[in-house]
Amino acid sequence: MVLQTYQREFIDFAIANGVLTFGEFTLKSGRKSPYFFNAGKFNSGSALHKLGQYYAAAITAHAELQYDVLFGPAYKGIPLAASTVIALAAQEGGRDVAYAFNRKEKKDHGEGGHIVGAQLAGRVLVVDDVITAGTAIRESMELIAEEGAQLAGVVVAIDRQERGRESERSAIQEIQGEYGVPVVAVVRLDDIVEYLEEHGSGDAAAAERLNAMKAYRQEYGAQY
Repeated sequence: MVLQTYQREFIDFAIANGVLTFGEFTLKSGRKSPYFFNAGKFNSGSALHKLGQYYAAAITAHAELQYDVLFGPAYKGIPLAASTVIALAAQEGGRDVAYAFNRKEKKDHGEGGHIVGAQLAGRVLVVDDVITAGTAIRESMELIAEEGAQLAGVVVAIDRQERGRESERSAIQEIQGEYGVPVVAVVRLDDIVEYLEEHGSGDAAAAERLNAMKAYRQEYGAQY
């Protein structure tokens, strides 16, 4: 699959902001990964402004995503959903989309409830940073169902395309299979590898980085 312009620019952007780094990292799973993606480092106004544009580009590029409202799971999903609806409205021929997010604890005064922002109604598109075990998405699904709405799909920054410890499928594949909805990533592991290939392997350090990424994918990649 050929990298789209927005995907190539997003990888540039993630590297420049120290969000995507290469080396040797021990993941929560105990695996030694040659790369690490820390979306928490998108932590300034200009970074969030651009990040929303990349999420909006990914959403627009996937016509299968039919939605009425965006939902950002607390806490990381909140600024992501907000920046994405701003970017969607600013696109040429832009669309003004409502968004909502949840409280971690239900409020029993004022307007009350778990949900802040727009009503969760119709088709709800969840916006988050990554899917690791799928816990946040399942919690979001429960909230969406409680409001009588329908899960339309999920959009994340990165799909590691990595199988679980007890399954040959990735967390994203499990969510797709469980709920029967599309899960879209701005970039996937395959896209990062393609990006590294594009940037050449003539330099020894670059070649080593690319080989480490391919080896990791070979060892832990999910079955598609």
